[in-house]
Amino acid sequence: MKIAILKERHPGETRVAASPDMVKKLAGMGVDVTVEAGAGNASGILDAAFADAGATIAADPVQTLTGAEAVFKVRRPVVEGEGDIDELALIPDGALLIGLINPLADPGQFRAYAAKRLTVLAMELVPRISRAQSMDALSSQANLAGYKSVLDACIYYKRAMPLMMTAAGTLAPAKVLILGAGVAGLQAIATARRLGAVVSAFDVRPAVKGQVESLGASFVEVEGAQDAETSGGYAREMGEDYKRRQAEAIHNALKKSDICITTAQIPGRPSPRLITAGMVRDMKPGSVIVDLAAEGGGNCELTQYDQVVQTEGVAIVGFANVAARMGTDASALYARNLLNLVQPFVDKESGALVLDFEDEVIAGACAMKAGELVHPTLIENQEG
Repeated sequence: MKIAILKERHPGETRVAASPDMVKKLAGMGVDVTVEAGAGNASGILDAAFADAGATIAADPVQTLTGAEAVFKVRRPVVEGEGDIDELALIPDGALLIGLINPLADPGQFRAYAAKRLTVLAMELVPRISRAQSMDALSSQANLAGYKSVLDACIYYKRAMPLMMTAAGTLAPAKVLILGAGVAGLQAIATARRLGAVVSAFDVRPAVKGQVESLGASFVEVEGAQDAETSGGYAREMGEDYKRRQAEAIHNALKKSDICITTAQIPGRPSPRLITAGMVRDMKPGSVIVDLAAEGGGNCELTQYDQVVQTEGVAIVGFANVAARMGTDASALYARNLLNLVQPFVDKESGALVLDFEDEVIAGACAMKAGELVHPTLIENQEG
């Protein structure tokens, strides 16, 4: 069984879909792992580390993919017109492709996969059940993004975060508002609290209030709120009357805040607009907004994709692919997610990867099987 690990070629992508630890464990099970030369350089993992763990280092994508039965990726394969190499054209017909391929927002990619009869597991579709927590790549990456968002806020905030009592006077702690108390939001709360900030948080799901308060933050209440959590653990979009009350509560909270970190995203849909230009104008001069939803259009009306802009004296940070800005740890966690997903299905005698498509996790993550779209949500969207 040969698993191929390619260098990621999407702009700004520093992660790699492997770690020496993952390679060592797979090699110990009889799996041949081939890593493209330089695949880990951007995340600080050199070829020698992969080789020492038991990987074969291939000189180029052709050698990497030749004879591969499975391909592990961070992002979807690069195709013709997106770079100097068409990765998809080099993937063997009938192979298994696993990665964060963004299936809901980019359904057009499946036409090319169908032509090559690929079986595709989308890491975004791994069900949010207890047994699959160790395979949940969205959560592992969001955790790092939430942490990094607070550090980014510190860079652009011109004051100290904690209460400081000095001989020259006392500095008040920063007031931080977190919008969205999912994985990224909860990590942002914890990080801001560790840095000494006074933290408050808002979420459309009242059920998360206990988690917010357990981290030492206060919960911003909205009159008439109802639980908006889907069966998959995400927040669903709310009605117009609730949105009006929500906007008023957020507006009032922003006026008192020095830093706001927004994390609200809806899979396959544009990011919900939580902060208007008018709200930004009413923030304190020198305030900072870090918008973790920039890739979906942003939670703030004034967010610019992958840029930092100054508007009305407020810095608005809209970095894309925030997890990739911590490439070493992000790669290590993602590789562990991949390993946990496939390890139970590696035959101990032959080293072959034999997926059980009746398994709840594999069935949930499987977007395409042998060139046929099989995930109900993707089929429904295609028909719609």
